[in-house]
Amino acid sequence: QVQLVESGGGLVQAGGSLRLSCAASGRSFSSYAMGWFRQAPGKEREFVAAIRWSSIITYFADSVKGRFTISRDNAKNTVYLQMNSLKPEDTAVYYCAASQKMSREGAEFGSWGQGTQVTVSS
Repeated sequence: QVQLVESGGGLVQAGGSLRLSCAASGRSFSSYAMGWFRQAPGKEREFVAAIRWSSIITYFADSVKGRFTISRDNAKNTVYLQMNSLKPEDTAVYYCAASQKMSREGAEFGSWGQGTQVTVSS
């Protein structure tokens, strides 16, 4: 397993940008698929984006396509979520997660960070 710590959340106006980072510790980070999920108050956790270990394959939720990008630096054991053109409906706690397989399903991810709050004001 890997231990994950997110950072980079905060308050931003609609139309603005934020970059989230997720630092991983533990063995074999580069072999894991990494994902970002989010959970808004009163809503279920939802998939945002995922990236395969090689960075060649990425998945995005339809709601963030064209606005968010995901990347990773295996040398730094870090995965990033660049969020542009933010909307109030992007407000949520964002979680980083690691999986042995590439997936959009939270159940496939065995390691989770503590989350970082993103708030987008209108």
